[in-house]
Amino acid sequence: MMQLNNHEHFMRQAIKLARENIQTGEGGPFGAIVVKDGEVIGRGANKVTSENDPTAHAEVMAIRDACRTLNSFQLEGCVIYSSCEPCPMCLGAIYWARPEKLFFAASRQDAARAGFDDSYIYQQVSTDFDQRDISTEHLLQIEAVAVFDEWIVSEKKIPY
Repeated sequence: MMQLNNHEHFMRQAIKLARENIQTGEGGPFGAIVVKDGEVIGRGANKVTSENDPTAHAEVMAIRDACRTLNSFQLEGCVIYSSCEPCPMCLGAIYWARPEKLFFAASRQDAARAGFDDSYIYQQVSTDFDQRDISTEHLLQIEAVAVFDEWIVSEKKIPY
């Protein structure tokens, strides 16, 4: 396992990306990197406003970059360094990517103080779909389940 000073070195790179992103005006104050075997294989900064993409968070951008580098949809054996505790969307993406470890610097409370409060989304995720603030309805379940049934027997599927 890497020494603490190596972790701090990589975290400083993520924080630097966040700071540079403020200076360029391309998005919010967030940066992330992905490291494998001591080498940075993915970098990302928040590009939500410059790319008009609400999913262009630093962690997602870094995961996309690292996956392209590895030519893989998973980040086995990788470590993610994020300048801030990931939001619910990014945390989901991190779990799907399956890295070995996650480090973050600023907390979600620090982000909230700067105007990036995810507490509402955390609350909505844990609420039953029919009680959420965005009207949500369950529709055509039988037809959709038939697609899953096709997936289950497909010889072309790649499990993930």
